[in-house]
Amino acid sequence: MRLCVVLAAALFAGTAFAQPRPGPVFADATATHIPAAPDLHALDAVFGDFDRDGDLDAALAVEYGANRLYLNDGKGKLRWVEGALGRTVHDSEHVRTADFDGDGLLDLVFVAEDGANHQLFLGRAGGRFEEVSDRLPANSEGNALAVGDVNGDKLPDIVVGNSAENGGVARNFLWLNDPARRGFFLDASANLPTPAGDEAQSIALADFDKDGDLDMVIANQSPTNRLLLNDGKGRFSDATARLERSVPTQTREVQILDANRDGRLDILFFNITSNAGAYDRDPQARLLIQQADGRFRDETKVRQPQHSFSAWGGQVIDFDQDGATDIVIGAVQVPGFVPMQLRAWRNDGQGRFTDVTLAAMPNSVIGRNWSMAVGDLDGDKRDDLLVGAWGTQARLLLTDRAPVLAAQARPKLGQPEPGR
Repeated sequence: MRLCVVLAAALFAGTAFAQPRPGPVFADATATHIPAAPDLHALDAVFGDFDRDGDLDAALAVEYGANRLYLNDGKGKLRWVEGALGRTVHDSEHVRTADFDGDGLLDLVFVAEDGANHQLFLGRAGGRFEEVSDRLPANSEGNALAVGDVNGDKLPDIVVGNSAENGGVARNFLWLNDPARRGFFLDASANLPTPAGDEAQSIALADFDKDGDLDMVIANQSPTNRLLLNDGKGRFSDATARLERSVPTQTREVQILDANRDGRLDILFFNITSNAGAYDRDPQARLLIQQADGRFRDETKVRQPQHSFSAWGGQVIDFDQDGATDIVIGAVQVPGFVPMQLRAWRNDGQGRFTDVTLAAMPNSVIGRNWSMAVGDLDGDKRDDLLVGAWGTQARLLLTDRAPVLAAQARPKLGQPEPGR
């Protein structure tokens, strides 16, 4: 009998169970709260109060379709305002929002890949928009987008990351908001030291060195991800040598978080093995922890669940509301480009993540998941998620008060249950 107990305990320990504390889970509100569009290529989304009624609305970047505006009824239910962002079909990859012209209304900027038609929309009263794309200095094969005040003049600027899959040479853009004509942009791309030929897919702005200005991390499909430090005036220097590169990656998205709550920002890269082709590179998401000397060490193996699926996007969100940032990661099986279950990884408070997908994520949330928007849509003071998807239904996930786990522990996704 004692031997059986010992063997059972060993089996339990070897199965790597997730045992997080009780907390909120996600509830799939897609069927009732977001327009049905099962074939839409919604690659990215952003939240903002576009009609100034006190709740968050959503703008979607659509590949091979017209971009979409969804207005909120105040309880998290989204309504499509067809034609609000034009009816022209583009290949939009990303969308960001800011008040570019200083009139108190949120504006929108989209970048497109095929067709190279970047778009700028200025917000107008009542949730309407006026397209003024001719104010953008150039078009390009755009795949990455970030917005923020990089030169300290309190005006939001635009960074566009470019690729050249369709030919030519990729060069990233930095467009500074013109203080003499707010909402018009000046080309300051010479301030970016990124070499020609980088294939940018995602950009994030954050103050990594704590000097009061926004630095930049660029996620590249190839050759390598980059870190740029700002001099405070929007001139950047290459600090890529500070990023440890443990394996070659094909990165599609970057998110910033303080994973271990040490007061220093860390970097999370979501990777793919190939762009829906054959197996090429390790798709493991990689977590780089910033050290006291400003370097970033790859601590993926000791901090994150190991996986073999590809991820075109993900998001950082404190879904258990314990003050530590958790991770939601879009999973797609490659080769095959097969829709998979959206994953939820819980932070233990010290930057070590556990897969709690079985407990935290509804079984219905399966798709070719892409980039995600985070914010409180239904006014309950808990962040929700709008999950973009390629050719599968975009999902709206509302955080709920239900416990994350039942009374008994449950195995991590993909691990065998005891005795099997």
